[in-house]
Amino acid sequence: MRLFIRHRPRPTTPPRIKCRGLPRTLEQQARAQGYRLVAGVDEAGRGALAGPVVAAAIVLPPDRRVAHIVDSKRLDAPQREYLFDELLSQAVACTVGIVPANQIDRLNIRRASLEAMRRAIARLDPAPDLVLIDGNDSPPLSLPHRTITSGDAKCYCIAAASIIAKVYRDRLMDYLADLYPGYGFAHNRGYGTPEHLLSLREFGPCFIHRQSFAPVALTAQGLLDLEITE
Repeated sequence: MRLFIRHRPRPTTPPRIKCRGLPRTLEQQARAQGYRLVAGVDEAGRGALAGPVVAAAIVLPPDRRVAHIVDSKRLDAPQREYLFDELLSQAVACTVGIVPANQIDRLNIRRASLEAMRRAIARLDPAPDLVLIDGNDSPPLSLPHRTITSGDAKCYCIAAASIIAKVYRDRLMDYLADLYPGYGFAHNRGYGTPEHLLSLREFGPCFIHRQSFAPVALTAQGLLDLEITE
């Protein structure tokens, strides 16, 4: 299985990963209750100033396990890239949902994140019997679902989804960095780093900036200098 976005060849030597990986306790409990296909869902890019929010939904087989699956924030980029390919090679189903910046501005980031999750879940084939969602909020779903606070740190399939969402979004930001040079998107991924804020001050917002987010809105008003120096 392959998700399209600048697919990269596997490294000849897998990166060293010290993380033991999360247990599959929550999925096993769900299967013991009669749920056969269990999906994990997480998003990436919620706090960025530019680019889309991306959610991933993944169903993994109960009889095979990818080692070292933890919250994507605990892994470096080569480790995430390696595990991304490992997960796709094992997944029963894996999809992403994307909500771009202009829709984030229209919906607000909370609703946009939930919409990205909804889109990802709706594309799963086969459809899961139960969906486990990171956080304490969920999109409107007809499928049985449960939210898990800090689920990416507790639940194997949600952590797997966090890796898929993060790598997919990073690759997408690499592509957008070529279209909108000068903002360092390949390095800051659209987040509000000092480098990014300086680029905003110098060049102003571009098409993929989230106009409703304060630093971007301040730039449009000519007030970002005050935001940086105060």
